This record gives sequence, structure tokens and C-alpha cells, in this order.
Amino acid sequence: MTLSFAPSSDPSIPLHVLEQASLEPWLADQPDQVRSWVAANRFTGALGQALLVPGPDGAPGMALAGYGNAARRARKRFPLAAAAEALPEGNYHIASGVAADALEVECFGWLMTGYVFDRYAASTPSKAKLVAPEGVDAARIETMANAELLTRHLVNTPASDMGPNQLQIAAEALAQECGAACSVISGDALLDQGFPMIHAVGRAAEQAPRLIEMTWGDSGPKLTLVGKGVCFDTGGLNLKPGASMGLMKKDMGGAANVLGLAQMIMKLGLNVRLRVLIPAVENAVAGNAFRPGDILTARNGLTVEINNTDAEGRLVLADALALAHEGDPDLVISIATLTGAARVAVGVDLAPFFTDDDAAADALARAGRTAADPVWRMPFHTPYEALIEPGIADLDNAPSGGFAGSITAALFLRRFVGDSRYMHFDIFAWQRSKEPGRSKGGLGQGPRALLTALPEILSL
Repeated sequence: MTLSFAPSSDPSIPLHVLEQASLEPWLADQPDQVRSWVAANRFTGALGQALLVPGPDGAPGMALAGYGNAARRARKRFPLAAAAEALPEGNYHIASGVAADALEVECFGWLMTGYVFDRYAASTPSKAKLVAPEGVDAARIETMANAELLTRHLVNTPASDMGPNQLQIAAEALAQECGAACSVISGDALLDQGFPMIHAVGRAAEQAPRLIEMTWGDSGPKLTLVGKGVCFDTGGLNLKPGASMGLMKKDMGGAANVLGLAQMIMKLGLNVRLRVLIPAVENAVAGNAFRPGDILTARNGLTVEINNTDAEGRLVLADALALAHEGDPDLVISIATLTGAARVAVGVDLAPFFTDDDAAADALARAGRTAADPVWRMPFHTPYEALIEPGIADLDNAPSGGFAGSITAALFLRRFVGDSRYMHFDIFAWQRSKEPGRSKGGLGQGPRALLTALPEILSL
């Protein structure tokens, strides 16, 4: 599956995008037969309405898309996609009604109506194809859409077919496609090469734990992306209840989002030296699983008391972040489905992020609005550092009390990046119910905002 615009050389139907308030003025300039047809079909311009209007020969002469009003559109990420999903099969070009500054977002949303996850059962995508409007960067939009496709596919695939082995294969395939180098440290070699916490978390699973590394580019700032690749999370010996385990195939959503962002960066040729690190494990239950009360020593020498084996994501990320810091990067970004506390704080639709860099945070917030990929800054609140210091070890992986859980997790991770410039995302990576342009299931959260902000953040 590839998401793309319709060729501009192919015949296409003009599409007029109409707000409810603008319908009557627009109809006033139309022939009687158009006004009669619109009235007979009860088209009002409500958000998501779509209507083909026949021409004099009976063939489609134009199409109308309802655009609602500003208040209704504010509740949808991709409002035009609602009408795109209702249009019949065919090629369309936007003739009027979409502001220039909204075209990129609306085009992206339209392309995503073509996404389906049909690996296990047939599913039919929207068949209304859009011709790229003049003035938009069609190649960039297609690149973003197909990176989102990769992310969604990876998250949607169940752990039976998306364990550490398969995540490695996906990373290697992307590396080969984009001319990147890819290497893997697996099993007991993790101990030999200094990744004891990745090994501890994943050693009880049938598929060996591993650290996947991809590198690309030979000029520009050093950008390192670290993605949590917990392909399934039982909770370990602190076993999750069944209801909490149901979506744990998505616990590698950080890795999937990182790979999607990496694909965009490489396909668009950003002038960076890119490094991708993915600790890929399954947090399973067996006789050799790590235990509550264990004390692990991380790659950078810090000791960690295990007070909950279900707080495993920060452990595997810690070893990878320590390695990232050793490479003297200009920016490190970690993306993870890390804490339920982040969902309590901002819900599932926002991608919360942490950074000490005010200028980067401002750039990212603006980019999130521009790209319709909303993000929200959370604080690295240093006074909470005491909450992650248990006394018996340097750090506690699951401090008691239940307050500020997303912040204490972020502070835990910050201990492993030294003085590196650092941003951390704690995302949900899942769409709970279908919305225009967003099918139920795996979701990219943050990569398009990051792609838009990186030129400013890294002075590219």
C-alpha cells in the first residue's frame, strides 16, 4: 500500500468546499439546475456532507464538500477528510473553499483516508483520490502520509507477528530502502557490550532482547532518536490485569513513531547525521524474569531499584539514552508509550513532551499547530528528583505515592542523557475510535510536529 495523490494529468472533478454560511451566496451564482439539485439532495454544507452534481450531459460536473463552521472544524483534526470519505470513487481537485494555510493539513488528512489495516481481514479504503493543489509540496505530504502508514502498520500488528525479531526486520527494511546502515546487539551480547537493563527486561521472553541501531547521513547536526520497543508488556511479575493488557501490542508505539519520523527525515533528505536507537524486548513472565526488589546497574553505572516490573520501559530506554549521550549528539529525542499518568494529565489526543530548552519547546508548540499534530509541554520539575531516589540505590523505577507519574518517569530518563540537549515524548500511539483521516488503531503522535520544528531547532 502506498498513499499518493492522483496524477494531475488525469481527468478530475472540481470540488467546491462550502461552509454552511457560504452555501447560499455560492448558490446565488449557480444555474437553476444546480440550485435545484442541491436543494433536492438536502445539502446544507454541514461538516462531512458530500454531493456529486451532474453536468448538462448527466456526468458529474462538480462535487460539493460540506465544511461546517469554524467551531465544528475545531473539533476535527482533518475536517475535509470527513467529506472525502463520503465521496464516491473518482479523482477530484479542490476548486474553492480551502484557505491556503490549511491546504497541507487537509491534503494529508485526505491521503490518510486511503489507509486500511487489512493484513488479517479485507478492508476497503476511501477511493476518492485528490489531485495535489497548486502551491503545496506534494512530495512532502506524500512522504509524511507514508511514514504515518508505516507507524500505523507497525502498531496495529499483534505481538504474535511483531516481536523483537519482526521489529528488527522492519528497521532493517527501512534502512535498506533509505540507504542507511543498521546493526543489532542481541541476547547475551547485550551484557558483553554494556546494556544490562535491556537484557534484564527482555531475557524472560522467547525472542531475545536486542538493541537496534540505524545511522544515516554524513553532514549536519547529530540527531539521535530513541524509541521504546516493548513489543508486548505483560507487566512482568507485577502482572497486569487482563483489561490493562489488551492494548499492550502498542507498547512499541514509541519505536514505531521513531521509525516513521526517521523515514520522513531520510526521504526528505534533511541535512542531519541521524542515529536511531530502539531497545526491542518483550516484558514476559518466566523463571528468569527480573523481580521486584532487584537492583540493576545501568550502562552509565547508575543503580536502579525495581519496585514494579511493569515500569520496564524507562529501564530499556535508560541504557539506550546512555549510549545516545556517548555519541555527543546535538539533540536527543525519545518517544515512548510510557505512563498512564500522561493520559490522566492530557488525555489521549495530545502528545505531551518534556524539555529544558524553552526555544525548542516554543518551536515545537508552533509546529504542532501548523501540522495538526498537537503537542503539549510538561515540566521537568527538578524538585521532584527526590521522589525517584530510594536511598538503597541511585534511582527508583516506580516511586510510590501515585502523583506526577509522567514527570518522575521523565526525570528518571533525564538522568541518562547527561548534558545532552534532550526532548522526551510520552505518547498514547492509539486512536480509540474512528475519526476523519484517523482509523481506529495505531497512530503517529509527534513526528509531523517534530519534522516541522527540526529546521528551527537545529538551525538547518
